[in-house]
Amino acid sequence: MSQPRLYAHRGAARELPENTLPAFRRALEVGATALETDVHRTRDGHVVISHDPTGERAAGVPRAVRDATLAEVRAWDVGSRFRRSRPEIGAAPFTVPTLEELLVDAPGVPINVDIKQHDAATVDAVVALVRRLGAASQVLLTSFDTATIRRVRRLGYEGPTGLGRSEILYLAFAPEALLRALSPRGAAAQIPPRVGPIALDRPVLLAKAHAMGLAVHYWTINDPAEAERLLDLGADGIMSDDPAALAPVFARRGFATAP
Repeated sequence: MSQPRLYAHRGAARELPENTLPAFRRALEVGATALETDVHRTRDGHVVISHDPTGERAAGVPRAVRDATLAEVRAWDVGSRFRRSRPEIGAAPFTVPTLEELLVDAPGVPINVDIKQHDAATVDAVVALVRRLGAASQVLLTSFDTATIRRVRRLGYEGPTGLGRSEILYLAFAPEALLRALSPRGAAAQIPPRVGPIALDRPVLLAKAHAMGLAVHYWTINDPAEAERLLDLGADGIMSDDPAALAPVFARRGFATAP
């Protein structure tokens, strides 16, 4: 990419219920240049946007997405818990969108899709959906589960992919010569600055990734000063729950604040 991207992590999740169309729209309004989201598959085969495997945290419904139909999931108000601390969002329900609805609603916007449900049928359904909509160039598919992302690649997915957990470990600890021999097939490493005592915000890691042709995206960054620091290190993307707070950081540097 020509300049770093500001990813809205589950949309403008500080302002509106996460992973809803209003949250994604708001993120683009305030300057996000890309979106990040998560998907599961319903019992009747629909790919829906949800970080959690159940509706418990967002809607107070302790039912698994994979065991529910699309109609059931649509009935969940995923703004119900959020509304307790932010009553100004109003009483109208916030519904779970499908991935198809997001892609239609945000044509051409780069979207990072984390496949949270790791069975083969879900992976196949996600790839088939993106292909049917002709959105592969727009959608980076990823998963912490390395087997899941490798299945995406085995299906011949035409778009970019992220690195799985084991691939990130190789990037962090293997020498560059070994990495070149392994030829990582992903396009981006998406990592926190630190995992316990292990620092992943090291210049040497960024240099190694860039030498391998990999972008590095850091999550989840809501502090503008921290975003500044990571951009100074050479980060290719910042994922934030609060894109409105970080957009001025990108603007001051002359980076685009629109997709």
